[in-house]
Amino acid sequence: MTVEAKICGLSTPETLEAAVTGGARWVGFVTYPRSPRHISTDLLRTLGALVPKSVGRVGLFVDPDDALLDERLATGAIDMLQLQGSETPARVAELKARTGKLAMKVINVATREDAERGIAAYAAVADRLMFEPAGGVLPGGNAKALDWTILHGLTVPLPWLLAGGLTPDNVAEAVRVTGAPAVDVSSGVESSRGVKSIELIRAFLDRVKAL
Repeated sequence: MTVEAKICGLSTPETLEAAVTGGARWVGFVTYPRSPRHISTDLLRTLGALVPKSVGRVGLFVDPDDALLDERLATGAIDMLQLQGSETPARVAELKARTGKLAMKVINVATREDAERGIAAYAAVADRLMFEPAGGVLPGGNAKALDWTILHGLTVPLPWLLAGGLTPDNVAEAVRVTGAPAVDVSSGVESSRGVKSIELIRAFLDRVKAL
C-alpha cells in the first residue's frame, strides 16, 4: 500500500527542501507560541512560497481565534488547517465555512473508546482526522508513541494520519499494526528539540516510501 507522509514543524528553507524532495505529501507549519516549532507570520509567508503545488501546506493551530487565522491565512501559505486544540465539531464546521480551507482535526487517544468517540464527533465535519497519544504537556505527540494496537482494525470513514513518537526506526511497524494510510512526524526527525535534521527527514521519508 502507498503510505503518505507529513513532516510537521518545519522552520528553515533547507529542512523544507529536504521534506519536499524526499517525497512528503504535506509540510506543516506551527502557529502556537508555546511550541519550540512556532514560526512568525513573515517566515510562514516565505516558506509557504517555496512549496510546490504538488505538496500540501498545513497550518497547525491550537484553539485559534478569527484574527489569528486571518493573519496567517493572508500569507497565502496554508492549504489545510490542522486543529490541535479543543475545537468543537461546531467550531470545526465554522472554520471550514469561514476560511474555505480543508480541516484536519486531531484526536487525542488513550483508549479505543477515545478514538471511536472522536470519529463519531468529527467525521461529519472534518476532511481528515489525526490520531495522537493523549496526555502531553503541550498539544502534539510530545515524542510519545501511541499504543498502536488501539487503532488496529478501526473503521475510519475519512482519510486519517497516525502521529506521536514516530521515527525512521519504528514507522514501518507502526503502519503495519495500525494500517495507517498516512503518518505525521515532528520530533522524530529532530536533532534537538525544535531543530529538524535533514538526514532524519530523508531517512523517515525513505522508510515510508519503502512500505
